[in-house]
Amino acid sequence: MAETIAYDLIVIGGGPAGYAGAIRAGQLGKKVACIELERAGGTCLNWGCIPTKALLKSAELIQKFKKSDVFGLSAKEVTFDFAKVMSRSRGVSDQMAKGVEFLFKKNKVDYIVGTAQITVAGMVEVVDGPAKGKFFSAKNILLATGCKMRRLPVLEVDGKRIMTSREALAAKELPKSIVIVGAGAIGAEFAYFYNAFGAKVTLVEMLPQILPVEDEEVAKVLQRAFEKQGIAVHTGTKCENFQVGADSVKLNLVKDGKTTEVEAETILSAIGVVPNLDGALSPKVKLELDRGYVKVGDDYQTSVKGIYAAGDIIGPPWLAHVATFEAVSAVNGIFGFSTPHRVKNFPGCTYCQPQVASTGLTEKALKEKGIAYKVGKFPFLASGKAVASAETDGFVKVLSDAKTGEILGVHIIGGEATELIAEYVLGMNLEATVEEVHHSIHAHPTLTEALAEAAAATTGEAIHI
Repeated sequence: MAETIAYDLIVIGGGPAGYAGAIRAGQLGKKVACIELERAGGTCLNWGCIPTKALLKSAELIQKFKKSDVFGLSAKEVTFDFAKVMSRSRGVSDQMAKGVEFLFKKNKVDYIVGTAQITVAGMVEVVDGPAKGKFFSAKNILLATGCKMRRLPVLEVDGKRIMTSREALAAKELPKSIVIVGAGAIGAEFAYFYNAFGAKVTLVEMLPQILPVEDEEVAKVLQRAFEKQGIAVHTGTKCENFQVGADSVKLNLVKDGKTTEVEAETILSAIGVVPNLDGALSPKVKLELDRGYVKVGDDYQTSVKGIYAAGDIIGPPWLAHVATFEAVSAVNGIFGFSTPHRVKNFPGCTYCQPQVASTGLTEKALKEKGIAYKVGKFPFLASGKAVASAETDGFVKVLSDAKTGEILGVHIIGGEATELIAEYVLGMNLEATVEEVHHSIHAHPTLTEALAEAAAATTGEAIHI
């Protein structure tokens, strides 16, 4: 019989939940193993968050070059090497993956490459990969297998005519035209990226607005910005009758009973994600699921004692930073370091230009809940720093309790929105009021002044509008 190696914790999955949970257990002095099918960092680091941000930085730079005359500069005949743009993206991912592997060594985490399966509670077998056939035992197992891209049911992904974000990140050539199906964060980011490099982009969303989880007003501003950039945006629209040819794909866009045929070199499916439990559980292990996602309690324990789960595999919001928080909280609870907490307040970010970031409730949600609220709004057009940077699109919008002034939601669209949102996440965690943000002095001239001005605007005290 194969030797069984015992651990205090075995983590299955090496993404933002898995590697963070494993490292935290290592910091606590526990004997821990992290088993990952591909490479440390998981989808986010290797095929998602990190490489896409490298691409978006290239897109942002080429757009700045194109409007250099605004700054009194001349940059003529700006060209690009698309293969090099993509190669840099992969290089960034490689660098970050090596960083995670270093952190494993630093914290004495055994990093095992392979496909893991929980055979019974407390026992894990590597069923594929370099470590195939090895068995490991642990009193505690943390499932962090994440999600995978949802595919259009009628189309086979071939990496050329039909892609998901993963195939797009491995591409070497820029398509001349592309239809992106789904206008959530992934769809919006790729629409911005391809358009910046000159592709003809059509962005299609079945729901009434792009970025469906964001504030309606924010979505409208982003759609106008995209259309101004040259992106064709179709909301409330279904895609039907796909016809994949040798050189292009045809499909019908259907809205309000009206059908329009479009043709593009490539289709990118960005219609969301599905839970990834493929092969992770043997038939003997019956975890309680909800629509394929693993159900957990407040301590992240599943329906089977000793098996925990964190990250995307337990359901939305499917964000890397939330996954990391969950896994660290779960591990702290498993080993009695602190009481585990479920995520309540978190930032959501979209890294196109203009950027979008939010935390807390939208106006629509507040109305549905019947909560009395006030709105404070400050446009970047009134920000000296934004005007000096030629990034005046967008605004900061703060929603606060009408009686107490407690911050209930914040929605930002504009330059550096994804960086600015952190102040309000902290504020909401501390149950701060808009008055406290308003009375905290923000340096001048900075974009952060817009955060304070929006807070002041809830009571009509904003100075610059």
